Amino acid sequence: MFLDFSDPFSTEVKPRILLMGLRRSGKSSIQKVVFHKMSPNETLFLESTNKICREDVSNSSFVNFQIWDFPGQIDFFDPTFDYEMIFRGTGALIFVIDSQDDYMEALARLHLTVTRAYKVNTDINFEVFIHKVDGLSDDHKIETQRDIHQRANDDLADAGLEKIHLSFYLTSIYDHSIFEAFSKVVQKLIPQLPTLENLLNIFISNSGIEKAFLFDVVSKIYIATDSTPVDMQTYELCCDMIDVVIDISCIYGLKEDGAGTPYDKESTAIIKLNNTTVLYLKEVTKFLALVCFVREESFERKEKVLGIEPKTSCMESINSTTELYPPCYVVFYPTVFTYLYCEHFLNSLSMKA
Repeated sequence: MFLDFSDPFSTEVKPRILLMGLRRSGKSSIQKVVFHKMSPNETLFLESTNKICREDVSNSSFVNFQIWDFPGQIDFFDPTFDYEMIFRGTGALIFVIDSQDDYMEALARLHLTVTRAYKVNTDINFEVFIHKVDGLSDDHKIETQRDIHQRANDDLADAGLEKIHLSFYLTSIYDHSIFEAFSKVVQKLIPQLPTLENLLNIFISNSGIEKAFLFDVVSKIYIATDSTPVDMQTYELCCDMIDVVIDISCIYGLKEDGAGTPYDKESTAIIKLNNTTVLYLKEVTKFLALVCFVREESFERKEKVLGIEPKTSCMESINSTTELYPPCYVVFYPTVFTYLYCEHFLNSLSMKA
């Protein structure tokens, strides 16, 4: 969708995520792969962006924002460019740097962009994607990130802007790193993130589960996870499981007349790995899924580790909880009731403007 500056965007309440960077740095490819399921190889045929493009992303109450894709040749000194209007309503600014190119010019543009944006809106989250790292060796990746991190922060320090915080991510559209990086960006725009993380911590502490994620199944962005560290292999397994569930459901999950949706309240999946780990996926809302890692011996106990379903009879005994968050999903584990993922709660929450 192309941006028309005559539109009354002052009335928009959705947070904005801006994609900025030099030409051919990979901005449009990132958007197409993450939010349009485009194959990375197909992005080779994308034309360079020559206009500011805006797109609404409204997968759920959490993944609900606008992405503005900026052309690389944007001129902040052009009097027709109203950067104050744009930056004023921005939640996150993602600056994409091509790691396989000479990034000195990109760093200069990053500094100009960040300083201009910060003057208008001090609440913007500044995210730097060191992109196209799939063509670099592991040592080169680390060295490139260190060098860009050092130079960018030195430029800010020289300008007396040490208080501006830049977050750096190594990304590529050819693996899951771009999805994980976008997950971190989106999480910062969710004011309820601490609450969700606390719920997941309670969940795993009372269930014997090792790791739990709350995923947006459309984009494969994880909305929240528990406080244990996230490693890339674990995240990749979750993404692959979501793909498997959706693909198989599209083939076998629809009715004979093709009615219904492939992902609904009946969607559940169990995958047993060859390292005694079990992956469990359960639908939470129309767009969200709970993905868990649990040891096989725990999963196969007589009392099931996971039995997530609405239980009104149990909820009647906890009136104080059900009045706040009806209806609850109850997770059963040897005589322990953990009340998580209240459907009303999840559907009513919205992202920070």
